Amino acid sequence: MKELINDVPSYIKELVPYPPGKPKDELEREYGVTDAIKLASNENDLGPSPKAVARIGHILNELHRYPDGSCYYLKQKLSEIYGVHPENLVIGNGSNELIDFLCRVFIRKGRNAISSRPSFLVYHKMVQIAGGENRVVPLKNAVHDLDAIASRVDENTRLIFLDNPNNPMGTVIREKDMERFLHKLPPNLLVVMDEAYGEFVRPGTDWAQGRNFIEQDERIVVLRTFSKAFGLAGLRVGYGIMHKEVAKLCDRVRQPFNVNLPAQEGALAALSDQKHLEATLENTWQEMIRLYKEVEGLGCTPFESNTNFMLIDTKRNAGQVFEAMLRKGVIIRSMESYGFPTFVRLTVGTKEENERFVKAFAQVLKEIPKVQGGG
Repeated sequence: MKELINDVPSYIKELVPYPPGKPKDELEREYGVTDAIKLASNENDLGPSPKAVARIGHILNELHRYPDGSCYYLKQKLSEIYGVHPENLVIGNGSNELIDFLCRVFIRKGRNAISSRPSFLVYHKMVQIAGGENRVVPLKNAVHDLDAIASRVDENTRLIFLDNPNNPMGTVIREKDMERFLHKLPPNLLVVMDEAYGEFVRPGTDWAQGRNFIEQDERIVVLRTFSKAFGLAGLRVGYGIMHKEVAKLCDRVRQPFNVNLPAQEGALAALSDQKHLEATLENTWQEMIRLYKEVEGLGCTPFESNTNFMLIDTKRNAGQVFEAMLRKGVIIRSMESYGFPTFVRLTVGTKEENERFVKAFAQVLKEIPKVQGGG
C-alpha cells in the first residue's frame, strides 16, 4: 500500500478536499438549537418550481429505468431558449461537471488555465487534478482584472475562467470591457463564462452576457446551472453552450447517464415555469434592497451584488460572527478562507428568514467587539 500511495502524483496529494458543510440537523444537535435557517449556500429558499416537483413525482415509478443518456428533450428546450443547435449543448451533473470536462479535455502537464482570486474554488481544483498549472490573478476593484489576465496568457494557456457574476463579490464584467478583452486573446484557447448567477442580474444592467458573444466568437463557453435561480440544487444539473467541436470532445469524456432521470425531468419542467422564476427574482431583488439598508444601519458595510447573495464586512472577526450566528440558529458563511477575515456572505432568503437574520445579526454585533482598524 505504501508504494501505491507514494506513486500518486504530488499535485493530487497536495489537493485540499472541498470542505462540505455539516447537515443542518447535525448543526442543530451540536449547537443545541432548533429550527435553524440556512443562508450560507446561495440556494433558492422559495424552493423549486411546483411544476418541477409534480413532474418528478410522476416519474418516480420509472426509477428502475436508466435516464436518457443524451438528455434529448432538455437539449431541445434549451436550444429553443438560446437559439442554438442541440449539438452546441452539453448537460452535466451540475455546472461543476462541465468544468471537469473542459479541464480533462484541454488541460494536462505543460498546459495552464487562468482564473481570478477570489472566485469559484472548483476551477483551481479541476485544473490541478488534470495536472495543469493554475495562474491566478487577483481581482481589481472587486472585478476581474481583464488586462492582467490577458498579460498572463501564453502559448500554453488553454482555458480562462470568468465567473460572471463573480462569487463571492457579486460583481459583473461590462460588455465593452469583455469585447476589448477578447480582441487581445489568441485563437487557441477557450474563455469560460460561468453564469451560475446570471438569472439574478437585473434587466438593464451593463454586463457581458455570454449569449451575446457566443455566436460571434467560437472561443466562448457559457456555463449555467439549475441549482440557483431554479431551486434544483439537490438534483445537480447544469449545462454548457459551446462550439460543436468542443461539445463533441466534452461528450467523449462524459460518463454515460451522467444526469439522472429526476434531474432531467425536473429541469425541463422548471424551464416551463416562468411564473416561479419571476417570483424568485422579485423576492431576491426586493429583499436585497431591504437587507442592504438593514445591514448598513447596523454599522456594517454591505456590497452591492448582482446575485442572490451579499458580501458583508462586519468589521469583526468573521469566524466569531459565524459561530455566534450558528448558536442563534442562523447559518451564514465566513469568508476567512477567501482572505477576508472580517467578511461574511449571506444568501438572500425569504422575508421571514431575512427578518430572523437581521434580529440575530444585530444581537451578535453587540456581543463581538470590532477588530482594530475595523471602523
